[in-house]
Amino acid sequence: MTETGGDYSGRLYNEDLAPVEEDGRTWTWYSLFAMWMADVHSIGGYTFAAGLFFLGLTGWEVFVALIVGITVVYFLMNLTGIAGQRHGIPYPVLARISFGVFGANIPALIRAIIAIFWYGIQTWLASVAVQVLLLRIWPSLEQYTQNSILGLSTLGWVCFLGLWAAQLFVLHRGMETVRRFVDWAGPAIYVAMFALAIWILAEAGWRVDLSLGSRELTAGGELLAFFTAISLVVAYFSTLLLNFCDFSRFAPTERMVRWGNFWGLPVNFTVFSLITVVTTAGSAAVFGRTIMDPVDIVARIPNTFALIVGAITFAVATIGINIVANFVSPAYDLSNAFPSYIDFKRGGLITAVLAVLVMPWHIYGSPVAINYFLGGLAAFLGPLFGIIIADYYLVKRGRIDVEGLYREGSASPYWYSGGINRRAVLVFVVSAALSAVIALVPAFGPAAPFSWFIGAISSAALYLAAARRAREEVPAPEA
Repeated sequence: MTETGGDYSGRLYNEDLAPVEEDGRTWTWYSLFAMWMADVHSIGGYTFAAGLFFLGLTGWEVFVALIVGITVVYFLMNLTGIAGQRHGIPYPVLARISFGVFGANIPALIRAIIAIFWYGIQTWLASVAVQVLLLRIWPSLEQYTQNSILGLSTLGWVCFLGLWAAQLFVLHRGMETVRRFVDWAGPAIYVAMFALAIWILAEAGWRVDLSLGSRELTAGGELLAFFTAISLVVAYFSTLLLNFCDFSRFAPTERMVRWGNFWGLPVNFTVFSLITVVTTAGSAAVFGRTIMDPVDIVARIPNTFALIVGAITFAVATIGINIVANFVSPAYDLSNAFPSYIDFKRGGLITAVLAVLVMPWHIYGSPVAINYFLGGLAAFLGPLFGIIIADYYLVKRGRIDVEGLYREGSASPYWYSGGINRRAVLVFVVSAALSAVIALVPAFGPAAPFSWFIGAISSAALYLAAARRAREEVPAPEA
């Protein structure tokens, strides 16, 4: 499907949303492997893994929880990835199967809003690494950090907008350029991570205390903390659990998707987690306190060359995760809302502009904004995943009329009622409300880390029940 036919709707189709042709399937298992390296190897990924220490677990318990969690992610990610690969379609088009050709804008725009905010936050975090680097090389730039323009200093704005423009340049050149970027950006961070771990171990006398962060817990408390860590790992990947098909659609075979996911998730994440555990534990021995921000550790290394290499690689890695997790998705999602006017590149430009306007440094610095706004939105991701996956694998059983995804009215089996599957929307509202209450109401604090699973399981169960009832309501054919 390379051009619109007479019955393809301009409100549903453009070349970026169309199924990928065979000659466009250029993402090998290594490209997907490198994509996961770009996603995992970031300042945010390191800080997340290091933060699990403070659940009260020992270093080894944290490490095991990370491995179990990423194994769960691997199997769940294959579900989304294989659906996208089979039909060559991006996430918002996949969502049309269960939500309807127009109803799919609900899950698409929810994913886009989350991505836009996190795109801005990750860009700002990477710019902080660049600022540390510039100040170390040219201390005289300190004078440009003393003022404040809408919350950022002059130097802060220069670094932020520089990285903002660099990412926009990569995305504006299309998905093939994204593939080439992540092919080398993903592995690049291993250079800095291994060097940092070796330096930390050497400074600590090659001995670190992996009991860091542990505290006396009851047997039940320790078990709860362990499963909490596993659930948080899954929740960390919850955005890409929805839109991984934006990338897997470019893979030539299902086997390529599974193989790339295997090396990029369980294998790669295990190695990264081991380095994170060692480096975090070692930072307490070297600096007298636990440091969870790798840029802060790099800034303390008394070697300018090492600081330059470390800051650059962490900045590049954060750009990588930003493009993978927070840039590609809203570009497709916004295009899906107005395909006649917004293509992939325009969607990316809109994303970049909005990411500046939300002033992400204010959001990141506000626990209320992070916990209640972004946390509340994230609680919707589990229910979306549950509905989409349950419908594709258990209701439709993978049998899809791909051309019907781009048509309106009776020509499409996904028209439902005016282009919206009202049952899917109702199930989403109910299960998302449940998930959000558990995630945000303090009384449910111990269950909050499990809100993604609660939302996904409850929505899948409710959707299957609704689908069964819909079949029962269809009158039997007359004899």
